[in-house]
Amino acid sequence: MPASADETLDALAAGTHADPFSVLGPCHGPLGTFVRTLQPGASGVTLLCGTGLELPMTRVHAGGIFESAPVEATSYRLRIDWGGSSQEIDDPYRYGPLLGRDEIRDLAEGRKLRLAECLGAIPVAIGGVEGVRFAVWAPNARRVSVIGSFNGWDGRRHPMRFRHDAGVWEIFIPELSAGTLYKYEILQHSGEVQQKSDPVARQVEGPPATASIVAPVPAFRWRDGAWCAAREARSDKPLSIYEVHAPSWRRHPDGRPLLWRELADTLIPYVRDLGFTHIEFLPLTAHPFGGSWGYQPLSQFAPLPALGTPEELADFVDRCHAAGLGVILDWVPGHFPTDAHGLVRFDGTALYEHEDPREGFHQDWNTLIYNLGRTEVRNFLIASAVFWLETFHIDGLRVDAVASMLYRDYSRQPGEWIPNRHGGRENLEAVAFLRELSAAIAENVPGAMLIAEESTAWPGVSHPVEQGGLGFTHKWNMGWMHDTLRYVGHDPVHRKFSHHDMTFGLVYAFSERFVLPISHDEVVHGKRSLLGKMPGDAWQRLANLRLYLAFMWTQPGKKLLFMGQEFGQSAEWNHDAELNWPEAATPEHAALRLLLRDLNHLYRDTPSLSCTDFDPDGFRWVVEDDADQSVFAWLRHVGNDPNALLVLCNFTPVPRERYRVGVPLPGRWREVLNTDAVEYGGSGLGNLGGIDSDDRPAHGFAQSLSLTLPPLAALILRAES
Repeated sequence: MPASADETLDALAAGTHADPFSVLGPCHGPLGTFVRTLQPGASGVTLLCGTGLELPMTRVHAGGIFESAPVEATSYRLRIDWGGSSQEIDDPYRYGPLLGRDEIRDLAEGRKLRLAECLGAIPVAIGGVEGVRFAVWAPNARRVSVIGSFNGWDGRRHPMRFRHDAGVWEIFIPELSAGTLYKYEILQHSGEVQQKSDPVARQVEGPPATASIVAPVPAFRWRDGAWCAAREARSDKPLSIYEVHAPSWRRHPDGRPLLWRELADTLIPYVRDLGFTHIEFLPLTAHPFGGSWGYQPLSQFAPLPALGTPEELADFVDRCHAAGLGVILDWVPGHFPTDAHGLVRFDGTALYEHEDPREGFHQDWNTLIYNLGRTEVRNFLIASAVFWLETFHIDGLRVDAVASMLYRDYSRQPGEWIPNRHGGRENLEAVAFLRELSAAIAENVPGAMLIAEESTAWPGVSHPVEQGGLGFTHKWNMGWMHDTLRYVGHDPVHRKFSHHDMTFGLVYAFSERFVLPISHDEVVHGKRSLLGKMPGDAWQRLANLRLYLAFMWTQPGKKLLFMGQEFGQSAEWNHDAELNWPEAATPEHAALRLLLRDLNHLYRDTPSLSCTDFDPDGFRWVVEDDADQSVFAWLRHVGNDPNALLVLCNFTPVPRERYRVGVPLPGRWREVLNTDAVEYGGSGLGNLGGIDSDDRPAHGFAQSLSLTLPPLAALILRAES
């Protein structure tokens, strides 16, 4: 039964009317067209016609509903008297539907890849009138309104139009502009009203404030066309990553984090001088709790506001590219926090998450899990990934916690999870999502990297989708990291009993396109800093660390090192403070940083150390079974390249005199790098810069070297022929 006129007006005034555009703005009555407006708290409203005619409107409901006499006016304004002040506005309810048929179809089918051009708050001009178009997905809400300082945060003032085919609410509010604060007020079917931030906002307030901000349409003038055109995620390119938590790398003297322009002036030259190829940032998506380091984000399209504007982030990336540095972002599609202003039960239902906590709740992190079986949710996340890569020219995404996405029983006891449709533990929806994600990135951002933090033996993570893989370009080698850190944590006298920890990684080293990661996770929560993991006195700890870094930089696999480890910070990482820069300036720590710099340059300048990272033909053990002396030796080479590198590592504090090792070429072998060199803080023991081979066979070669192996040190040698 149609509602009576009184019921309609009551619903409007109460903010419960489901279709406000049908009863506000120009309306058709028995006497002709009239204008109706809802202005709660107004003492009077005047209709200002385009002809110059001014018509006082009649209050028809105590809740602030006014109607004009019949009038022929398609273009008009409203003058509102607030009892002592007045305001002129253009009426949002005189504008027709905003989203086109194709956009609605793509939204409904989950094929709107550039979602931020459709949903969210976008400054536009309609019929020559400047304003902001708002659109939000909330299919199960009874009513959605835009609220902000422009309407006194009153949800009755700007209720939105519902587009049933896509579950999207929309409205154009004239005369708003970039910088406007806003939220959505959502009336749920339960009758509860909640204020929510915009899931597709491109700019947000910093915590504890929770409003979204209308961002200008991106119009940054890029200068990195040549960089992006040449960008390829090739396996033979050096990839040495400096992992950074931007708010705590260095702080301003007043204690605040450095802004993007300040980071550009300091971080970029620092990383470039150290020889890294890329900077990887812990998540830069806006998040409500700094202690999550960004791994509990709510704003999948908005950068962290504490560091500056989106335009300033774009400028930072542009300056990185000009300096020859790539930029990688950590990105979190696996879970989101439960903050009331966020995605949780966004329209009163489990819209982004699962209804059943056995599928939708992460017990480890007290967060919610995206429902990847829902088309619109998959589209939301893939659109976010492409947005960061396209809008900010990011060179790659490192996807967090992939293992937690792949397994339905991840960190759950029996009975706490729901099997897939085949009765298994694999999350088939997550697998399909990750493959769809990798395909979308490959198609739309050629050359961009997609790196998985995946800690299990799931097969083919970095294999192409057409070969049955997930389509990532790289995978973190968590097993290598755990094994080798366990080994170097032992006192050298006990290392011989764990010799296999350093060799086992080569059994599977070429099964994936691996990155060797020493990340932020390894230097917090009582795990100690990388230097703190090393045994012995102060000299031995630094020697152990020098040796470990040389071991890492000469093993197959790309490299990642968390900030502070390049100079051997003694303390664990503290996200609330900057790195210990006074310690970095001391001679012994500056010497370690010099070694890391030289390792990076050697890695970048030596093809055999990078272009065979994923090729078993580029690595050969020479000594892998000398557990009693804790010595390892291997060759890195490209095909029959005579400039093969020989690497030897002595993991004991005992110098090894006349240690014999076979070599593939006769002649002189020059010391390219010795981690025990005096300039690196070592004792200076070595082989006087090089040594000649002799005709004594060893390790399957006709020629061999008789070397002095310094204590707790690595030697890197190259044949001079």
